[in-house]
Amino acid sequence: MSVLSDSNARLAAARRLTSRRARREAGRFLAEGAQAVREALSRPGTVIEIFGSADGLRRHAELFRQSDVIVSEVSDKAAASLSETVTPQGLVAVCRSIDATLDQALASVPTLAVILVDANDPGNAGTILRTADAAGAQLVIFAGDSVDPYNGKAVRATAGSLFHLDVVTGIDAVTAVGRCRERGLLTLATSGRGADDLDVLLDDGQVLAQPTAWLFGNEAHGLPAAVIAAAHRSVRVPVHGSAESLNLAAAAAVCLYSSARAQRAAATREPSPRQPKPA
Repeated sequence: MSVLSDSNARLAAARRLTSRRARREAGRFLAEGAQAVREALSRPGTVIEIFGSADGLRRHAELFRQSDVIVSEVSDKAAASLSETVTPQGLVAVCRSIDATLDQALASVPTLAVILVDANDPGNAGTILRTADAAGAQLVIFAGDSVDPYNGKAVRATAGSLFHLDVVTGIDAVTAVGRCRERGLLTLATSGRGADDLDVLLDDGQVLAQPTAWLFGNEAHGLPAAVIAAAHRSVRVPVHGSAESLNLAAAAAVCLYSSARAQRAAATREPSPRQPKPA
C-alpha cells in the first residue's frame, strides 16, 4: 500500500471536516479510533473511507479484512491533522452523517428517548448519548442551540454509540416535545425544582414503565421554562448528601436507568388490560 501525499485532495477534504460548517455542507464527519471505526463499519453505508498511519493500520488490520471500504495509509503528520486529540490514535474514518428526520425516528415509537436542549458541552452530550444507548434508548434528539453531535469530542465521548441510535438534529425543542407527546411518549423534563421526585416515580412502578422521552438542558442554565411547561411532568433527581447538584451527564444516567429498570420490571409482569396513560 502506497502512502498518500499530505496534499492529496481526498485527505484535504477530510481535514476540512474538523470544521462544523464543512461537516454540515458535506454531510460528512470524522470518527477517530478503533472503537469508533469498528462501530461505524457495523452500520452499512456509513463509512466512506478510512485513513490511518502505518502503525494504526497494522494494529487494527482485522477491522478491514471483511470490508470493501477504501483504506489509505497516510503519514503520521497527516493522521495527526485529522485528529482533535493531544494523542492521535492513527485511525480515522470519514463517515456519512446519520441524521434521521423526527418523523422517521418516531415512526416505530421508541420506548426510551432523550431530548437534549441547548446542550453546549460536546463531552457531556456524547456521554449522555452513550449512556442512552447503554440504557436501551433508541433515539437522541439534539434540539435548540445544542452542540453538533458530529463534533470530534462528542463523537469520541460516545465511544461508538453514535452509530447505534437514531439521531435527530436542528429541531425546535418545544416542537420536539409536542411531536413526542403526539406519538404517545411520556415527556419528563428534568429540573432541580421539579414537581415530581424521581424516587417517588420509580417506586410507583407505573409511570416510568411507559414509553418515555427525557429532557435534559444546558449544564449551567437547565431547561427553558417554555420547554418544561410543554412536557407532561417536571422531575427532580433527589440529592441526599451535601452536593449542590449532579453533573448533567450523571443526572441523565440516573434518570435513564430508572426508566430502563421500570420498563424491564413491567415487561416481566402479566400484561394489564388497561395500559397507563401519560399523566
